[in-house]
Amino acid sequence: MSVEYIKQKFPELDRIQDAELREKVAATFAEAMRLGGWEDFDGVPFTLIVDTLGEDMVAHVRQVTKLAIAVAEARDDLDMDLIVAGAILHDVGKLLEYERKADGTVGKSANGIILRHPVSGAGLAMVMGLPEKIVHIIAAHSKEGEFVKRIPEAVVIFHCDFIDFEICKSKQGL
Repeated sequence: MSVEYIKQKFPELDRIQDAELREKVAATFAEAMRLGGWEDFDGVPFTLIVDTLGEDMVAHVRQVTKLAIAVAEARDDLDMDLIVAGAILHDVGKLLEYERKADGTVGKSANGIILRHPVSGAGLAMVMGLPEKIVHIIAAHSKEGEFVKRIPEAVVIFHCDFIDFEICKSKQGL
């Protein structure tokens, strides 16, 4: 998968001021797609827990990123590069946690059965040379983060992720 494809899918990457970080974020997503065997994002859900009502992984990641940017702009005391990079990469591990089954559906991969996406995503981010704070945001964005002290940017990503998830659930009456 090409970095250009990733940049097309996530135009919010342009909000990352540090050019090296921007390239590493895009390259990390491309590598996750390669490792997970994904040719494109078509039909990749952002969760397997509930019906996503047509919201796929790209839409979810972009929504979380937009929400996080809005919070960071309102506060004016957060590192915007960390916010954008962390938001874009928070679910990158799902490309390792999920796989397309023979019948075309998406389910848990062998990796996903033993590692949840915050763990595999953080591991990939480390291998790709991303800063520790980005690794932390990815690792701490879900329930795994309850066991560490989240940095402020990780708090934002954690809550923005759950806002989008809870709205999806609410639309279904759950």
